[in-house]
Amino acid sequence: MRTLLNIVWLVLAGLWLALGYAIAGVIMCILIVTIPFGLQAFKLAGYSLWPFGRTVVKRPEAGGASVVGNVIWLLFAGWWLALLHLASALLLAITIIGLPLAVANVKLVPAALWPFGREIVRSADVSAALAAYRAQQAEAQAEQELERPIPQPLELPRAAEERPGLAAGERARHRRSRAPRPGRGPGMRSRARQTCWSAAARG
Repeated sequence: MRTLLNIVWLVLAGLWLALGYAIAGVIMCILIVTIPFGLQAFKLAGYSLWPFGRTVVKRPEAGGASVVGNVIWLLFAGWWLALLHLASALLLAITIIGLPLAVANVKLVPAALWPFGREIVRSADVSAALAAYRAQQAEAQAEQELERPIPQPLELPRAAEERPGLAAGERARHRRSRAPRPGRGPGMRSRARQTCWSAAARG
């Protein structure tokens, strides 16, 4: 499907659009000073020939020089190139049949507006790189879960007399409640039995 769309685009719009970008690149390279801008024009020419199945990504090593080049490009060429692509996309979308060509024009807008520090790559490569990145993130998260310390078991509540916060009066009251009551110990019971046996002997 992408190949078919690219062929239709190439016949109806891509060829003359790429030719225009290539001519602009040749002129800028002849002027010597504008060679970096000519290289960006050649990049756009290649992208405009075969846009479906490819996309624009930012290069990781792009720095301040790319920002300066993009600002100059934007002021002298980028803004009106982007407007032309948007206007073409709008006109093609109105016809309904030209919706695929409108999509191709919209794909060219970011590259035409801000080309420095950008690279044209296959969409499949981007999907594979994104899947690998997500797998790496999932593996790193799993390793963090394994390295997390195991929580300590909960301590069971201690007896009332062993609680450090128990007041001294409460501890004494607790001991008194557990102490044997007077008159009910084993000594009193043995004396009562002896008294009973003495009374029986006398009688």
